[in-house]
This record gives sequence, structure tokens and C-alpha cells, in this order.
Amino acid sequence: MAQKIKKGDTVQVISGRDKGKRGEVIQVMPKEQKLIVRGVNIVKRHQRPTGQLRQGGIIEKEAPMYWSKVMLVCPSCDKPTRVGFKFLEDGTKVRYCKKCGEIIDKK
Repeated sequence: MAQKIKKGDTVQVISGRDKGKRGEVIQVMPKEQKLIVRGVNIVKRHQRPTGQLRQGGIIEKEAPMYWSKVMLVCPSCDKPTRVGFKFLEDGTKVRYCKKCGEIIDKK
């Protein structure tokens, strides 16, 4: 199955406490159907200091969220959209925006 959202894509949250926020996808975990988005779903963790490398205290970090809670933002029309797949003349499979029809994967 082809992935509709990839690392580096801009997504918008469509449900939950961060509804409406946009951010860049940092990491995608396909087996868990989760992803991590920069600046979204921030949680506080109590961190114990580990030697000389890490400082202890309460740190804030992005937590994984289900990818059904986000929609891809089209780079050309700048709106959250569903993603479709089609093949070009040379046989390469690309993602495209269902709203404006523009190709998302520009390689």
C-alpha cells in the first residue's frame, strides 16, 4: 500500500485539541499508523538527568498521533486535501491533490 503522507510533508490537524494547527511531518511510523508533526501534540515528560549528556527536568516534546487525524496540505492551492494516485506517461506513480488536480510529488 502506498503512503499518502510522507516525511517532510505539511499537514493540518483536523480533530483533537490541536485542531487547525499546521506543521511538518518529522517521522512516519507505518506499522502503528502514526506520525510525529513538528509543533503539534506537545506533551510534557519528566526527564531524569543521565550523566553529563542530558539535563534533567520537565521537557516538552512532540508525541505521535494517528495519521487519520491529519490531512495533507496541497503546496499549490494551500488547502487541506485528500490524496489520489495516478501514473504519468513514463510509468511513475505520483500523488496528486483531489481539489486542484496538481501533482504533489515533484521529483
